[in-house]
Amino acid sequence: MSSIPQTPASAAPSVYSAYQGNTYLFGGNAPYVEEMYENYLANPGSVPDTWREYFDALQHVPAVDGTNAKDVPHLPVVNAFAELAKQGQTRVVVASGADSEMGRKRTAVQQLIAAYRNVGARWADLDPLKRAERDKIPELEPSFYGFTDADQETVFNTSNTFFGKESMSLRELINALRETYCGTIGAEYMYATDQNQKRWWQQKLESIRSKPNFTKEKKLHILDRLTAAEGLERFLHTKYVGQKRFSLEGGESFIASMDELIQQGGIKGLQEIVIGMAHRGRLNVLVNSLGKVPADLFAEFEHTAPEDLPSGDVKYHQGFSSDVTTPGGPVHLTLAFNPSHLEIVNPVVEGSVRARMDRRADPQGMQVLPVLVHGDAAFAGQGVVMETLALAETRGYYTGGTVHIVINNQIGFTTSDPRDSRSTLYCSDVVKMIEAPVLHVNGDDPEAVVLATQLALEFRMEFHKDVVVDIICFRKLGHNEQDTPALTQPLMYKKIAQHPGTRKLYADKLAAQGFGETLGDDMVKATRAALDAGKSTFDPVLTNFKSKYAVDWAPYLGKKWTDAGDTAIPTAEWKRLAEKISTIPNTVTPHQLVKKVYDDRAAMGRGDIPVDWGMGEHMAFASLVASGYPVRLSGEDCGRGTFTHRHAVIHDQNREKFDTGTYVPLQNVADNQAPFVVIDSILSEEAVLAFEYGYASNDPNTLVIWEAQFGDFANGAQVVIDQFIASGEVKWGRVNGITLMLPHGYEGQGPEHSSARLERFMQLSADTNMQVVQPTTASQIFHVLRRQMVRNLRKPLVIMTPKSLLRNKDATSPLSEFTKGSFQTVIGENKEEILKKADKVKRVVVCSGKVYYDLVKKREEKGHDDVAILRVEQLYPFPHKAFATELKKYPNATDIVWCQDEPQNQGAWFFVQHYIHENMLEGQKLGYSGRAASASPAVGYSHLHQEQQKALVDGAFGKLKGFVLTK
Repeated sequence: MSSIPQTPASAAPSVYSAYQGNTYLFGGNAPYVEEMYENYLANPGSVPDTWREYFDALQHVPAVDGTNAKDVPHLPVVNAFAELAKQGQTRVVVASGADSEMGRKRTAVQQLIAAYRNVGARWADLDPLKRAERDKIPELEPSFYGFTDADQETVFNTSNTFFGKESMSLRELINALRETYCGTIGAEYMYATDQNQKRWWQQKLESIRSKPNFTKEKKLHILDRLTAAEGLERFLHTKYVGQKRFSLEGGESFIASMDELIQQGGIKGLQEIVIGMAHRGRLNVLVNSLGKVPADLFAEFEHTAPEDLPSGDVKYHQGFSSDVTTPGGPVHLTLAFNPSHLEIVNPVVEGSVRARMDRRADPQGMQVLPVLVHGDAAFAGQGVVMETLALAETRGYYTGGTVHIVINNQIGFTTSDPRDSRSTLYCSDVVKMIEAPVLHVNGDDPEAVVLATQLALEFRMEFHKDVVVDIICFRKLGHNEQDTPALTQPLMYKKIAQHPGTRKLYADKLAAQGFGETLGDDMVKATRAALDAGKSTFDPVLTNFKSKYAVDWAPYLGKKWTDAGDTAIPTAEWKRLAEKISTIPNTVTPHQLVKKVYDDRAAMGRGDIPVDWGMGEHMAFASLVASGYPVRLSGEDCGRGTFTHRHAVIHDQNREKFDTGTYVPLQNVADNQAPFVVIDSILSEEAVLAFEYGYASNDPNTLVIWEAQFGDFANGAQVVIDQFIASGEVKWGRVNGITLMLPHGYEGQGPEHSSARLERFMQLSADTNMQVVQPTTASQIFHVLRRQMVRNLRKPLVIMTPKSLLRNKDATSPLSEFTKGSFQTVIGENKEEILKKADKVKRVVVCSGKVYYDLVKKREEKGHDDVAILRVEQLYPFPHKAFATELKKYPNATDIVWCQDEPQNQGAWFFVQHYIHENMLEGQKLGYSGRAASASPAVGYSHLHQEQQKALVDGAFGKLKGFVLTK
C-alpha cells in the first residue's frame, strides 16, 4: 500500500490554494483577521495570546521601504482619506512601481517559506523504489509567486527562518527550503496549534537542513546494525526454508532506528521502554534490539525449545524482556506479547506503561516510554489506532507521549492497487487528530532514519506528546515466506528484484567516503560466523541486573481457585471505614439525591439498615485501599455508575469551575491508604479494556476494574476478551487479575440493554483460565471483590453485575454477612420450612442471577413447598463440591430444572447442563425452563418480554417439557 501520496482524480489542482482557503490568513476569515489586527495595533492586550504572538512576530518583518518602522492602526488613516474625499480635497499619491513590486515580492517570499513548511513533504525523496512521479504542486515553484530567473539573486530578509542568515538570495532560500523539506526526510508539523512546537521543529530541521552530521564511529555502528538485521533474515531464510518469520528485508533501517531510540533514551533518563508491534520484523527486534540469544530463536524453529505451556503460541507472537546497557545507564526493555490482530496491542502497551509510571511516581513519563511499531496498512485501517490515540491526552490514560514507528512497505498485505489502500494522503494521517508531528523518511537513507528517530525522541521528551517516524521502505519477500507477491504486484516486485538492499547501498556509500572497500563484506562474514555459532555480534544485555521497580510474580504462580481468602472484616473496622466513606465535608454541597444516598450509607455502616449493593462495593474498595491494595476503576460514567448507584465522586453543587469542586470519599479512608482511582473513560470499549488489561498485566497488587456501561457493549472489545483475557495465560504464560463488571439482566430494555453475553464467556472458559460469577446480594459482591486481591490467585474475574437488584431490598445483606463468612460459590435453599422437610422436596430448581428473586416470588404465590431453589453464584470454575453438597440435601427429588432469563442458545444452559448432570443421582431428570432459542439476545416489545418472563418462571414449577436428560 503506497505511502507515496495518491491524489484522487477529483482533488483540486492546487494543494496550497486549498490550504489558503482554509487557513486563518486567507479566504472568508480575512475581514475577521483584519479587525483583530486593528484591535491589536490599538491595544495588544485586547486579542488572544496566540494571535498576539503572531502579530508580534509581524512587527519584526521590515516595512515596504526597508526600514524597521512599526505598523500603525490602519482604520484612522482610512477614515481620514474618506473624510477628505467627502470634502472634495482628495489627492491620490501612487507609490512608485519599484517599491510596490518589492513589497509584493517580500510578501511572496513569506508565502513561499510557508508553502514549503506546510507541503514540502509532498516533494520529499521518500520512495526507495522510486516508482512514483513527483506531484505537481505549483505553490512550491517560484513562478507561482511571479518570480523569474531575474529574481534569483535578489536578497530578501529571512530572519523568520533558522537557516543561520538574516537575509538570503532567492536562490539560496529555495535551495535551503528544498534541502530541509524535500530531501529524504519529509516533515509534517504545521497543523499543530502550539506555536512553540512549530518553531521547535523549524529550528531543529532548518538549522541542519534535515541532514545529519554523524561521526565515523556512529556511521560504522549504523552499518553494523543494518548488517545484523539483514544477516539474521538471510540466515533464517536459507536455514529454515519455507518457515514463516515475516521477514524485515527491505526495512532493515528500522533496526537502526530502534537502536538509536534505546541508546538515546538511556541518555535522556529513560529507564524502561515498552514496545508493541505486530509480526513484521519481530524476530529481528527480539535478537538485534532486545538481545535474545540467536540459538534460543533457532531452537524454536527446530522445535527443541521448552514447551511448558498448555497451548503456547507461534514464535512471531512471543514477547520478551531484557535489561540493556546504554550510555545513560541500564534500560529495561519489554516487547509485549501480541496476537495476529494487528494494532490491538497498542492500548495494552499504553496500559502497561501507565502502571509502570504510577509505580515510579512518574506522572510525565520521564522514566518510561511507550513505543508502538505499525504497518502502513494497519495504521490506516484499524479502528483501535484511533481509539488509542484518543486516550493520549486524557487524565486517566496519559502516558507522556508515544513514539510511533511505521514500517511502511507500501503494500500492506496483498493490495494490488494503491487506490484501494486507504482514503488518506499518508498512512499516518490519523495522528493529526491529536496534532502529532510526522517525519516521513526514506528507508534507503539509514542516517536520515536515525536522525528522524533522534528528533522524534527529543520532541517527545520536550513536549510529552505523540510523534511518528514513518520509515518508507519495501518488502523484499511476500507477506510471509510462502507468499508470491508478484501475483498481484508485478511492477513493484520487478523494482524490488533489482534493488541491491539498504545495507549494500550504505556500505558502498561509506566505502566512497574512505571507510574501506571491504568493510561491508567483512561485517557480513562476521555476522554470519556469529549466527552459525548461535550468537550475536552485539550483546548489550545485562544478565545480573534487576531494577528495584521490577515486579515479582512468583507469589501469584501455581495457585488454585479453591485457595481460601479471608474476606470478612472485623465489626470495628467496618464501622470505622463506613464512617469515613459516608462523611461529606461541610465545604462540599452534594445534590439532594446524593446526600440521601450517603445518609443511607451512614445508617448501613452503623447497622441500622441492611447494606445495599452500592455500599457493599464501597466497603470492599475501602477495606482494600486501607489494607494497601490500590483500586483502579474505569469505564463510561463509572464514577456515578450507569444506574446511579455508586456515586464514588461527589460533585459540589455550588462549584464555580468545571475542574474543581469534586470530593472522592474513598480517597480519604486513611492517612497511609493505597490510591483509589476512578476514571470516566472516553466512549470506547476496545481500547479502554485493552488499556486496563495492560495495566493489570504489570501490577498484580492493584484491583483493576473495567466496567461496561451495559454488559451488551463488551462485545465491542471482543478481540481483547478472546485474544488476551481468555487465552493470554495458556498462550504466553501471562498472569492477569483484571476484573470486568458487566451489567446483565432481562428487564425489558431490549436487545442491546439486556445481555452481557454470558454464553460467550462460558464458551471461552477452560484450563481454569478465568472466573465467571453472577452475585445476587450485596455481601456477595463485597466478598468476591475482596477475594480477587486477598488471595494470591491472579485470574481474570468476569462479574455479571445486576441492574434492578442494585435497589432491590431483597438483594441487601445484614451487617453480619460482611464481618463473617466469605464468597459463596453456591447459595443453597434458605427457607427454613423447606430445609426442615428436605426429604419432601420433589424438584430442585437451579438458577443464576436475578431470576432467583422471580422464582422465589412465584413459589410463594403458588405455595410450592416441595421445590428447593439453588443459586450458582460462580459459573466457572464450576464449584462441583459445593453444588453436590447442596443437591444431596434432597435425595427424593426426581426433577432438576435449570431456569434462566436468557434464550436457550444463550446464557449458561449449554455449559452447565453437563456439570449438573455429573452431580445428579441415578434416575433424576434434568429439564430446562427459559426463553426459546433466539437470534437476538432479547425482544424489544415490552409486552412480549413480560409474557416470556412469566412463562419461563411458570415453567420452572410446571411439567418438564422439551429436552429432558435422565441420569
